[in-house]
Amino acid sequence: MSTEFTMLGMAVLTAIGILLHQPSKTLGLPSLLIFIGVGLLFGNGEFDFVYDDLEQTSFIGSLALNVIVFVGGLNTSKSSILVAYKEGGMLSTAGVVLTTGILGGILYFVLDFDFLTCMLFAAVVSSTDAAAVFSILESKKLKLKENTDTVLEFESATNDPVALLLVVILTGMIASTGQSVGAAGIGIELVQQIVVGIGAGYLVGLGGVTLLNKIKLEEYGLIPVFILACFVIAAYGSDVLGGNILIASYVSGVMMGNGLRRGKEVSKHFFNSLSWLAQALMFIILGLQFFPKALIGDVWIAIIPALILMLVARPLAVFISFLPFRAVSIKKKFFISAIGLKGATPIVFALIPAAEGVAGAQQMMHMVFFIVLISVIVQGWAIEPLANRLGLNQKE
Repeated sequence: MSTEFTMLGMAVLTAIGILLHQPSKTLGLPSLLIFIGVGLLFGNGEFDFVYDDLEQTSFIGSLALNVIVFVGGLNTSKSSILVAYKEGGMLSTAGVVLTTGILGGILYFVLDFDFLTCMLFAAVVSSTDAAAVFSILESKKLKLKENTDTVLEFESATNDPVALLLVVILTGMIASTGQSVGAAGIGIELVQQIVVGIGAGYLVGLGGVTLLNKIKLEEYGLIPVFILACFVIAAYGSDVLGGNILIASYVSGVMMGNGLRRGKEVSKHFFNSLSWLAQALMFIILGLQFFPKALIGDVWIAIIPALILMLVARPLAVFISFLPFRAVSIKKKFFISAIGLKGATPIVFALIPAAEGVAGAQQMMHMVFFIVLISVIVQGWAIEPLANRLGLNQKE
């Protein structure tokens, strides 16, 4: 397929998805469903066009995810972080590990998969999705009591690195014929990823915003371009140094978003637009990667893991993670445990073992797709009624 045809096709699909965005908001459907639906419709061979490239899909999905996380950091105030970092930090680290362990352990006894595959599947779906959480809270204009929405946003923006590390380690173990990796090795790798990621994001973000504030560029349009360059330096510089690319993206975004003195408004519009473009491209290409006829065959096997995740693994992990915070109300814990929104992130993570040729990874991708679909529909719909029922919605 020629580059011209590829560019034309993606532009047309993106335009169609954007035009359908407003009607989808009226119907209460997340944009994720619209863009993935467009990809599914046009990429399954019905229009003499077939797309099937796991490596390219994984690359585009990862790049888009980095952009979304960076923009989430730009829009996060330091005051929100100070409010949510303890509870959100526990959920984004211990919560992810606990969700993986609980879900993987149960699936080992329920499904006909080996233990490592069950743990890999659990790690793929263990984190919540920043794009889904931000978009649904924004579309429903929810402001929750007890800083519940702030904790959910912080968790979703920072829990991907731990999940990604688990996915990469488990994929490597399976791909290398089950070669074991010690707990100490995993711990050291995790600490390195977090420390280097935070350090790279902090230093590049601080240095970039300091230069912008001192130089005071007269052309405001150059400010977001410089910020974009700093994001790439922080994210991929961290990756080269052995740090986590998502942590570096988020931290550099927070530093630049909170420290910028000039050009905030133009930068905000630029990066919000860039985030929407990243989401659109990511969801569309993920939709193109899946074939409806192949998906249907795995729909029933995905229902049991989805129910275990929503009703058992996520609630248990949340309540255990909140044990150090005895002052937190039971209704807040229950709401956070019930709203573990999934989005494109688990699908992107599922592409990693698929691209490595792990046995059963294609079926795993299909199962993850339906888990995301169930989460977006059920948990996305339930977020406002549940908040009202628990008395957490400030509008009530």
